[in-house]
This record gives sequence, structure tokens and C-alpha cells, in this order.
Amino acid sequence: MLPEDQQPTDVSTSLSPRPDGGAQTTGRWVVTFADAGDESAHAATLRSAGMSNVMSSLDFEGQAMELAEAGSSDAVMFAELGVAVVSADPRQASGIRSAAGGAVVSVEPEYVQHVLPAAGDDRYLQGYRDGVTDVSARLLGDAGVKLARDEDAADFADNAQFTWGLQATGIPSCSFTGAGIKIAVLDTGFHLAHPDFVGRNIISQSFIQGVTSAEDGHGHGTHCVGTACGPGAPATGVARYGCAPEADILVGKVLSDEGFGDDTSILAGINWAVANRAEIISMSIGADVPQVSQVYEAVGRRALNRGSLIVAAAGNNARRDEPSLPTAERYGFVGISANSPSIMAVAALDEKLGIGVFSARSLADVHGGNIDLAGPGVRVLSSWNVPRPEYDDRHYRSISGTSMATPHVAGVAALWCQARGVTGRQLWTTLTQQAQRMQLPSVDAGSGLLQAPQ
Repeated sequence: MLPEDQQPTDVSTSLSPRPDGGAQTTGRWVVTFADAGDESAHAATLRSAGMSNVMSSLDFEGQAMELAEAGSSDAVMFAELGVAVVSADPRQASGIRSAAGGAVVSVEPEYVQHVLPAAGDDRYLQGYRDGVTDVSARLLGDAGVKLARDEDAADFADNAQFTWGLQATGIPSCSFTGAGIKIAVLDTGFHLAHPDFVGRNIISQSFIQGVTSAEDGHGHGTHCVGTACGPGAPATGVARYGCAPEADILVGKVLSDEGFGDDTSILAGINWAVANRAEIISMSIGADVPQVSQVYEAVGRRALNRGSLIVAAAGNNARRDEPSLPTAERYGFVGISANSPSIMAVAALDEKLGIGVFSARSLADVHGGNIDLAGPGVRVLSSWNVPRPEYDDRHYRSISGTSMATPHVAGVAALWCQARGVTGRQLWTTLTQQAQRMQLPSVDAGSGLLQAPQ
């Protein structure tokens, strides 16, 4: 759904669950101001609530915050977003909103977040493809809607020139490259010495306390950067895997090498990307939490107002290949932050353009909990941070997830930015209007499979 300025709700980053099924929190609180304007007024509001030591993103060049310096602060403000993270006890936090009058619209716990669990690698779902679960996937859904791919649908495969995802989205016949467009990938960082990215315009920043480099020790971020921005002709001769080979790359390390981070790091990354005028912000991180966060909805809406579109992974909590499960468990739901009306939620498709068995479904009873667009997300080949023997010791890997579909959308979005000069809400509209309509229900695939400009 196209976001509206008045909608007050959410983000897309993954929470670390507690044993009781909840989500871990840090003990800090995220304050959302009614507007993203008067920084001095916001600081005064926090000081009136007893927070004397207030740090702002404006204190840093390019708003690239050094969060190690935030440890002794009572509050950290993000100027572009109109939000702050504060250290306060529950009683003090509950008093912030009432003391501020209409200047504060929400005070929410700060969550611990992590990358969406990988849905698998090259061998993932091989049994599904040829087994009995493929038959069950062709059955009618609960509402009598066919959930599986069309019998006559295309069957894509990687070839010597292009990965199957680039073929499915029309990249081979697209003349645009993303030149002059900035894509920010907020994740576990990037393998800065990857041989395919020598000479590329890459700006990187770590937003993890105590970590000065955005180097990726995990792999997830490197994979996502590759899909969105990989080269037109990889140096090692592997098939082209990147959508926007000439886009400028902003790498924000908002999750540690273990895949964990918190709202402070993620908000700092978004704030930095918006301040540096990134047209697209890609976040392949999410939380299995159905409730919409007012913090991330405000962030998504304000980013759109500044010409930055946030695309986020819908989530991998479905188990569609287990027909005996209750409906809610089988189809899952879109989690935060992708369930925000102002953040584009991306589902995952397989090589036959069927919905990935792990890909979350729209939540009918949550405003904003909808799938907006679908992208290739099963067995996706892209860059990796360490050599993989199956690729002759080169730096590549195939994995699956809505995390892999999201950077496809980010990269193709850059092509549309270049082709039509559209940003923000206009870019959102263009992507959904130009998508390839599918036989899949919209609760699974939204407007359909994204397509590159021709």
C-alpha cells in the first residue's frame, strides 16, 4: 500500500526472542517526536525530563555517529528522523510523553535485533522441489485461492551470463546501471576487499560500539550488497549477480559480526543514509513481531519525505510446506519493520515464480502488515565474505530468504531512479505499478514481481 503522511505506525529488523516468546530489550527507550524539525526543542524536552547529557547526530560530520561516544549520554538524538534513544527507568520513561505534551507521540522499548535467519543455501529445499510437498503446494488455499505457481510459469535458472533473479526481473535487457544513485545497505557490513568491487564508490560506516570498521565478519551484508550493487562483469568470471552495477554504495554496519544490533545502531544507520541523500535504503533484517512500531513508521514516513525509500524483508516465518500446521503458523506474518505502511515489505519468489515456502504472508488485521512487492529470494547467488570451495575458492554463495529478495528491489529501484528521476513516494508508486502481475494472491506477492525499466 502507498503510505500516507497521517499514518502513525513502524520498522524491519529482527528481534532476538526471549524464552517466553517475547523480544529482548536493552533497558533503554526510543522516543518519537511529533516532527523531525526543531532539534533544540527536542533536546530541551529531554532535558526537562532529567536527561542532562544529550548527544545529537548533528555533532558528527555527515551525521556518521560514533556510538562509542554515546555510552555516557543520557539521550542520543537522530536529527533527520525526529527520534531519540534515552537511558531512563520505566517511571521516568513513562513521564516523558506526558511532560512533553504533544511534542512526543510515542515512547517504546529499545529492542535487540538480528539478521533474519538464513532460509538455507544451495541445497535448500531440494527435496521440496521434487517431493511430495511440491504436490501439496499446488492445492487450493484456505480461501479457495491457488497458492502455487502457474503450470505454465517460467522456470528460471542461473546461466553463464546472469543469475536467475536478474533474468526474472528483466535486467539483461535493461540499459540503465544506477549511475549517480545512492543505495544504502544497512546490515552486517561488507567485505571491503572483495575482488568484484575494486574501484567502486563505496562509503562505509560502522554503527556498532567498539567496532571502527564496516568490514563484514558475518557474510549476510556482503551478500545483500552484491545483489543490489554487484558489478556488470564480475572480475572472476562468475555470472553477473548485481542489479545496479554503477550505483554509489553506502554500507552501514548496524549489526555485529554475530548478526546482532539494537535500535540505536539501526536508527543511526538510517539517519546517516537519509542525511547523505541515499535514494534507497535496503534492510534485510526483521523481527517476528506483528505489532507495528510507531518509531519505525515515523522513520519510514520521514525518510520518504526526504526522498529516501526504505525497503525491508517481510520475514521468513512461514512454513508453507507443512500443510498440517494451523493456518497462522503455516503462512506466518510480516514483522517489524516491514509491516510499517511507510516501509516497502518484500516477499521471496523461487525460480518457477512460486512463493518461497518460508516467505511471510500479509496480516489482514494489522494496518500496514501487507506484502508490497515480491523479488527473487530462493537460491540466490551473490558475493560473500570468505572463499567458498564450491565456487573454486571464489567469494560467492547461494542462499535463500526474503533477505535476498529485498536487495533485488533496492537495486532495481536505483535503475528506475536513473531512468525516470523519481524518488520517495513516486519511486514507490513506480515500482508497484511496473511490477509483473502474478497468479499468486496479493497477500503473498503484493503487486507482483518487480521489473527493471526497459
